[in-house]
Amino acid sequence: MLNISRAGAIALALLSSAALAQTYPAKPVRVVVSFPPGAGVDIVARTVMPRLADALGQQFIVDNRAGASGNLGAEVAARAPADGYTLLFTPASVASSQALYQKLGYNLEKDLEPISMVAAAPFVLVVHPSLPVKNVKELIAMAKAKPGQLLYASTGNGGSPHLAMEMFKQQAKIDITHIPYKGTPPAVTDLIAGQVSMMFANTLSVLPYVNSGRLRAVAISSAKRSAAAPAIPTIAENGMPGFDSVTWFGAMAPAGTPRDTINKLSSELRRVVQTKTVADQLIGQGADPIGSTAEEFGARIKADIAKWTVIIKTAGIKAE
Repeated sequence: MLNISRAGAIALALLSSAALAQTYPAKPVRVVVSFPPGAGVDIVARTVMPRLADALGQQFIVDNRAGASGNLGAEVAARAPADGYTLLFTPASVASSQALYQKLGYNLEKDLEPISMVAAAPFVLVVHPSLPVKNVKELIAMAKAKPGQLLYASTGNGGSPHLAMEMFKQQAKIDITHIPYKGTPPAVTDLIAGQVSMMFANTLSVLPYVNSGRLRAVAISSAKRSAAAPAIPTIAENGMPGFDSVTWFGAMAPAGTPRDTINKLSSELRRVVQTKTVADQLIGQGADPIGSTAEEFGARIKADIAKWTVIIKTAGIKAE
């Protein structure tokens, strides 16, 4: 009788789990976005979440929790109940933060579960039009002829554009001087004004200035050309094979969230991102639609943590 009772209990638990998966979501879902309104990750979240809400019949409400370079929002989500009703929508900087910050209130791989990488925005290596370079080889040659004299902007010390340029410097073996700014707008403003020579910036931020001629695009940082800017060659095409640096945007959940819930969210997000309407919107904003599985996203996070740990340690980068 004992064995029968145990079998019955297991069967009941499985039925309950299946029932929960079928009814999820039964109430609105909070989506913690770890940067302020208008940031790239916020734009992508607000593009995708209404479509996910339509698909699943509940609201997915964006809750901007900016601060500490995205780590505040990540910690809020990591500490939330693991019931599927609080999610994190984050950019790739959450992976580099694991190496950049000595003390964090969460561990990315232990406290959060990957759901799906929704989209990715490569960085564009842009220069002021007065700089007499039109490709990566010419830029490297000028930097080697003027060691330490060329200035590059970033959106802040340890941010993704800074790390992308440090990786570029290490692979190209050049010496250029870092000028950190507090965010994208002031960095781009000074680049347009000619106060600095170059920077890596995400496609969402600078493609309008490239299209208007106020900045010149030299190359794009992704392994493959971007659907948002197919005419811009990759850095890998320009003699630096293997170069790949993008800021991705993905959904995660607190560790321990039911696997059925993770799978349901992952499946629906992939379907939503692959619809023509959403894909066209993302491309129009400068992002490439991805829609990965949870397993693919987890592997990318693990690889990014390893890659950026090496770059950060080699360059001696410290968080502000």
